Amino acid sequence: MTLRLGYVAGVSPGRWLRTWADLRPDLPLEATRVEQSAQLDGIVDGSHDVAFVRLPVPTEGLHAIPLWEEVAVAVLPKEHPFAEAESIVLADLEGEPAAPVQHEAAMTVELVAAGTGYAILPHGVARLHHRRDVVAVTVTDAPPTRIALVWRVDRDDDDIQELVGVIRGRGAKSSRGQAGDEPALSPAKAAKRAAAERRAAEAAKGGKGKNGAKSAKGGKTGGPAPRTGRGAKQRNTRRGR
Repeated sequence: MTLRLGYVAGVSPGRWLRTWADLRPDLPLEATRVEQSAQLDGIVDGSHDVAFVRLPVPTEGLHAIPLWEEVAVAVLPKEHPFAEAESIVLADLEGEPAAPVQHEAAMTVELVAAGTGYAILPHGVARLHHRRDVVAVTVTDAPPTRIALVWRVDRDDDDIQELVGVIRGRGAKSSRGQAGDEPALSPAKAAKRAAAERRAAEAAKGGKGKNGAKSAKGGKTGGPAPRTGRGAKQRNTRRGR
């Protein structure tokens, strides 16, 4: 059996793939990048068990957990007057043509490079399709986009919930997308928490030493080890040993 994960451009699932491989070597996790226009197709037809999607999407029959927000950037030709700016606002682009939006983001960026206009994209998507002849400048007043994790209600099971827990950095059965859930962590913090919980679980499995005392590390108990070496011999001489 294999779990199948779909994800849109701009999402980097590698950290979760590594965490999952350590946690559940018995259940491989396969990841496939999909175009945003088809981001729900795999969930609907059953070829994906879970998916990272870019909101908004129709959620009828789905569990959906909003995760992190993505900053919007303007992709501009390298010779554009604002190419050197740290950030701009939408009014700065007023009156300028926008590049025709294509089915694939890479094609939209290519049209920007060809001089057809600018494009507003999530930062992760612009970074993925970076070219030497374009730049990406933060647009401070453009609405951010948001990534969410979705899966079918009728596909929900313990394995899916465990994967959701890893991605959110929470317990395996912590959330099914209900209104009272705690805010989602960023990808970095989620992966960090999952790793910490795994280490804590491994430490809890340590054996007990003599007289029932729990070991601090590696199953060893008792006080600190006696000191050896030249310094110890000098101290012993002074003490008359």
